[in-house]
Amino acid sequence: MGSASEFDPALALSHKFPDTTYSYTERDAALCALSVGVCLSDAVDADELKYVYHENGQESIKVLPTSSTLLVLRSGASGYNLPGLKYDPRLLLHGQQYIELYKPLPSSCHIHNKVSLAGLHDKGKAAILEIETKSYEKESGDLLCMNRTTVFLRGSGGFSKSSKPFSYTNYPVNQNPAVKIPESKPFSVFEDRTQPSQALLYRLSGDYNPLHSDPMVAKVAGFSRPILHGLCTLGFAVRAIIKCICRGDPDLVKSIAGRFFLHVYPGETLVTEMWLEGSRVIFRTKVKERKRTVLSGYVDLRGLTSSL
Repeated sequence: MGSASEFDPALALSHKFPDTTYSYTERDAALCALSVGVCLSDAVDADELKYVYHENGQESIKVLPTSSTLLVLRSGASGYNLPGLKYDPRLLLHGQQYIELYKPLPSSCHIHNKVSLAGLHDKGKAAILEIETKSYEKESGDLLCMNRTTVFLRGSGGFSKSSKPFSYTNYPVNQNPAVKIPESKPFSVFEDRTQPSQALLYRLSGDYNPLHSDPMVAKVAGFSRPILHGLCTLGFAVRAIIKCICRGDPDLVKSIAGRFFLHVYPGETLVTEMWLEGSRVIFRTKVKERKRTVLSGYVDLRGLTSSL
């Protein structure tokens, strides 16, 4: 791996990422839903069967909002290749995810992705890289969603040319996934146990990082065994919000922000606590067995009924 001093951040800011394309089918959407726990504890769940089956004569299955991440993963738009930036993929950690949904995702679609650099920060021993991907429906040109992925590249920091650490951001500060967890009792709490094979199932949605499947790679990264994908954990949390607060309607989700704190081992139980503040749901997800917080963030909703 090359020296961080060889990396020129100014050159990185001028880098143009290539557009990417991707086509997905109902099978892909259904598989993505199953991989984040849909119908996991109840194969005929009244809120979730619509994600995997043409229930009650519906023409197509519904698509979970977090399935928008597969538009990035499968198309290759999540690559972190900047000119001169060297990093060890085994030491990459997913730090944050921000998603905006502009219209319900179709059950099958041809996608055109436009990719850009949203942030770059020198943290000394690590670099933080933020990649923004806007996904358009290829035929209509309609903007469907935007994903902003933040990753920590351990061992790739120290590239600043002055004593002040380099830091660049080009998005609004109000889109930061960091939230203050209320001290009050949660509005709702949902518990869901992941399966030992959960990471192997989720990787079929497009994230083939061996950290989630190869025991030796996991040990090099500092874990006792392969860990669950952060986006899988986020999928479980957003499912809980849709079930408990949106009354099963995924189209109410406007935006999603998640910040990852700790790993999850497949087979552990996820407990998601939710606080409703106006049209925003603040959430925190813990691993029940270790009593540790693994994820927090918020989901902004549209058209939430006052009866809640």
